[in-house]
Amino acid sequence: MLPPNNMPLGQLAKEEGISVATLAKWRAEARAKGQLLPDANAGPEGWTSQDKLAAVIETASMNEAELAEYCRRRGIYPEQLAVWREACARANDWERAAASRIARETRDDKKRIQQLERELARKEKALAEAAALMILRKNVWSAPLLQVA
Repeated sequence: MLPPNNMPLGQLAKEEGISVATLAKWRAEARAKGQLLPDANAGPEGWTSQDKLAAVIETASMNEAELAEYCRRRGIYPEQLAVWREACARANDWERAAASRIARETRDDKKRIQQLERELARKEKALAEAAALMILRKNVWSAPLLQVA
């Protein structure tokens, strides 16, 4: 299952006479222990984020020659590792960016709510005035005419 072979589980199961379920279980246990075991049929683009993080951690202290050897064994390019390293470095910034975006949206929402409340109050006041005028107009037309003596 390890690179450079990266044999699919079905093929490995057939060659070794071990069930695919057993191999999948072993791979999951190895991954849980932190070992890098990407899916064989998925290229480096299909690696899980855990696999990519493990590769970044494994290569953090390597010099250029060791890194090149590591990449050859794993079937990846140093540029891919650099992209993954950058993504890992930015991974914790999303929380701060999300928090500032949420704060900005909350501020905008509060302003919009205040504007809508002012508009509603203005319309309620206008409606009350219109109702008062209608009542006054009704009272004027329905009042008996005063007779002058």
